[in-house]
Amino acid sequence: MVQVVVKLPGAKNGETKEWAMIELQGTLETRHPVPLSGRFIGDLHFTHKDVPVLIIGHHILYGKVVTLEKPYGIMVKESSDEETGGPPTYNITAVIKKKLLFKTRPKPIIANVPKKI
Repeated sequence: MVQVVVKLPGAKNGETKEWAMIELQGTLETRHPVPLSGRFIGDLHFTHKDVPVLIIGHHILYGKVVTLEKPYGIMVKESSDEETGGPPTYNITAVIKKKLLFKTRPKPIIANVPKKI
């Protein structure tokens, strides 16, 4: 068993930032096999009824907001004091309490082109 020191530094008024995570069913594939880390994937919008809408390329996905049973903590490890042999310290920078779940198949976005007569 290892002892871990966790600090909860507040952003404003002693509150920790709240993030949300996105869950997609399936895989994201690109034309060229490049890593997606740090790249623009798509646009996230919310309707007037707070329904999340994700637009990726020429596809649109409709989702829902789900509250997590157990929240996740986003922790950043501080450098430990190796001279004293103390345990490392972790700062919690954010908490994830909700996720945006997109479990339906994406629908293609098709432009309405009028037919010529």
